[in-house]
Amino acid sequence: MQWQDLLVAMALVLVWEGLMPTINPSTFRSLLATLQKMDDKKLRIMGLSSMILGAFLVFIIKQQ
Repeated sequence: MQWQDLLVAMALVLVWEGLMPTINPSTFRSLLATLQKMDDKKLRIMGLSSMILGAFLVFIIKQQ
């Protein structure tokens, strides 16, 4: 993997994260309010699950 691939991946994350507030800002605000009310344990589990899923997808994609 080259540094350029990592930078492209990071740029795509920024594009993806910008979609929700651009398309539907009120729902995005509601989602943030819901996340703010969650306890730390649930947020950590969601974050860890997201990281594991992302690593798994990268592994699968790179195998092909």
